[in-house]
Amino acid sequence: MTLIAEYGTILLVLACAFGFFMAWGVGANDVANAMGTSVGSKALTIKQAILIAMVFEFLGAYLAGGSVTQTIRSGILESEMISPEQMIFGMLASLLAAGTWLFIASMKGWPVSTTHSIIGAVIGFGAVGVSMDAVNWGGVAPIVASWVISPTLSGFVAFLVFMSVHKLILDTEKPFENAKKYVPFYMFAVGFFVALMTVTKGLKHVGLDLSPLQSFGLAVGTGLAVTALGVMLLTRVKADPEADKDFHFASVEKVFAILMIFTACAMAFAHGSNDVANAVGPLAAIVGVLQTGTISDQSLVPGWVLLLGGIGIVIGLATYGYRVIATIGKHITELTPSRGFAAELATAITVVGASGAGLPVSTTHTLVGAVLGVGIARGIGALNLRVIGTIFSSWLITLPAGAGLSIVFFFILSGIFG
Repeated sequence: MTLIAEYGTILLVLACAFGFFMAWGVGANDVANAMGTSVGSKALTIKQAILIAMVFEFLGAYLAGGSVTQTIRSGILESEMISPEQMIFGMLASLLAAGTWLFIASMKGWPVSTTHSIIGAVIGFGAVGVSMDAVNWGGVAPIVASWVISPTLSGFVAFLVFMSVHKLILDTEKPFENAKKYVPFYMFAVGFFVALMTVTKGLKHVGLDLSPLQSFGLAVGTGLAVTALGVMLLTRVKADPEADKDFHFASVEKVFAILMIFTACAMAFAHGSNDVANAVGPLAAIVGVLQTGTISDQSLVPGWVLLLGGIGIVIGLATYGYRVIATIGKHITELTPSRGFAAELATAITVVGASGAGLPVSTTHTLVGAVLGVGIARGIGALNLRVIGTIFSSWLITLPAGAGLSIVFFFILSGIFG
């Protein structure tokens, strides 16, 4: 244990710096997913989206980001085969590797999965830095499967939601009256599903162990509260015959724009509560080993670690988030508030369903799949296939890129301190 005793302070400072860098990457890349549809559909300006995300991502990360984080990421490593020193260097290398890959992807405007970046990094150091047996390969198969499952599923749900919007509202004699009539039901669905997503995925970390019935009741209550607030705002929206002459659904889209504000806030909170673990999980593992000198499968995440993660996420979004927001919101297919809403609702539904089934899904893959589903509902010509090809390529190289960088950093760190 001399190494930890000798370099403890330096290793802690490095862990905080790398953890912050990773959180910055989550903000710059992943938070943009939650906001991309709202900005692309012009329901929110980029400044409004960043302000909403700053508040709700931070609240989600800090309040529901995990008092107990599973530090051995998703059962990927066999902890008994790894020494405390290897764990520290490995998690430092993983944070730096995943952060570096997210930095590159964000500069290019590629929406990649932060979850898969960190998982790839952990697999890389485990397989090469320790031994092939140290990786639980059975845990890797569902991750690869989720690349196909989550975008396909959310694309299908988004397609159905958007077709229902057409049938009930857009393709009727009186679209504006029908929008005011049916949108409250969609508002209830947004409140209900996102509350369910937060309760099932986020709040379990805070120590709120709610029974399924309590979770359901809380979700219904949230749905009704969102609907009541939404109906109050909807009374202010008046039909504009002049605007409707130029653009048939201008007044209807105003109704959906109000709905998008709710989905943006909810997506940001749910995302903050879920994905901050990608940055603070490895950091908490390092802090735990430095404090106790041993590896435990679960370790308490100190409040200051969550605070560091929350601040990093907010700064990442404010400085570089606009690039990925542009890709999701503008470059895949043209979005209006009604289309953006269909994509966000489908994402929330898919993530809730997958969590319930225990499938590891990526917010990024789910949302991109949903935006594709909305595009397909308008015909394949509505999609920018070149951008889609680039996105899929960036997904395929995320895991190997994280792994490769992690291996290099692991040996550099071991060389410096070992």
